[in-house]
Amino acid sequence: MTGLPRRADVVVVGGGVVGVSTAFHLAEAGVDVLLLERDELGSGSTSKAAGGVRAQFSDPVNIELGRRSLRAFEDFARRPGGEIDLKQHGYLFLLSDPADVAAFEDGVRVQNELGVPSTMLTVAEACALSPYVVGDGLLAAAFSPTDGHCTPEAVVQGYAQGARRLGAVLRRHCAVTGIDVRDGRIGAVRTADGEVETSTVVCAAGAWSAEVGAMAGVELPVRPLRRQILVTEPVADLPPRLPFTIDFATSFYFHDEGPALLVGMSDPDEEHGFRLGTDGRWLARLSEAVSRRAPRLADLGVAHRWAGLYEVTPDHNALVGAAGSPAGFHYATGFSGHGFLQGPAVGEVVRDLVLGRPPVVDVSGLDARRFAGAATRPEHNCV
Repeated sequence: MTGLPRRADVVVVGGGVVGVSTAFHLAEAGVDVLLLERDELGSGSTSKAAGGVRAQFSDPVNIELGRRSLRAFEDFARRPGGEIDLKQHGYLFLLSDPADVAAFEDGVRVQNELGVPSTMLTVAEACALSPYVVGDGLLAAAFSPTDGHCTPEAVVQGYAQGARRLGAVLRRHCAVTGIDVRDGRIGAVRTADGEVETSTVVCAAGAWSAEVGAMAGVELPVRPLRRQILVTEPVADLPPRLPFTIDFATSFYFHDEGPALLVGMSDPDEEHGFRLGTDGRWLARLSEAVSRRAPRLADLGVAHRWAGLYEVTPDHNALVGAAGSPAGFHYATGFSGHGFLQGPAVGEVVRDLVLGRPPVVDVSGLDARRFAGAATRPEHNCV
């Protein structure tokens, strides 16, 4: 491998799905791009993700980003190229609280207006779609047939290979150690392997974005939060089109993962930090939720388990935009669990912001400066 280039038009910091999507879309537009990843591509939050892809959100911006990304996932084999094992078996939200039912009814109306084919279902209809579910205590469900899941690592490699074919330079094991600001604008990026002159930086560093922003004097209110996942042993007679099923009140979810099931849930007592170990407390809480909502799964053995990091903002909505100062500092981070599924569209948006043209989705409401006032925009459909 040759050394770092002396300069680049744009330096992207972070090699997860948002970073490689941004590099691909910029290179496709003819921009000279360098991506720097301190570890392996996708080794941060992306490789630990559950792989869900959806457009069922409450915020119109998230709906549009999800819908546009779904179209990109559907076309991935052609552009940028690669098999990502996309399964569009739908997302099924199980609802047991009247306030959540009302919120999802409102969300479905907005989603339908924006072209998402979501719908409200009865409890019986939900149980028929996801036969492991016990309907006790449920009031309704929400479902969209075009949602689903795919393989995060394959998406990262597809975008990375596409970006390289278009001339982008991607450097692994190259940590950014500093960002030089000269006369109020980005001047260079420093690494252990040398300095790269540039006028534009894109921070796509996920849970580590606050540190990268601080290098340029930009406050990015992003904090890491551990989320744990497991994969069961193979399941006999797995339903052929099992939707990504979420018990919204507890956040317990599952979907098919080859011959097995991938299962996860949040922990309301989890504290912010970079811990990546798994623990018995979470497993006990998960077991309780499984026994109540999908008891047929309670006796399945665990094949393996892991933990990853959400990159959480105060309102659980992303930070996408350009800093007022220094000029040339852009960011796409803080997705609070939605970064993988929004990665394709966000890469297009950042491309447009860097090129100074109106983005394909209006993300002005996701500017990090919203936290300086009262313009937060909480996302209801978080899991």
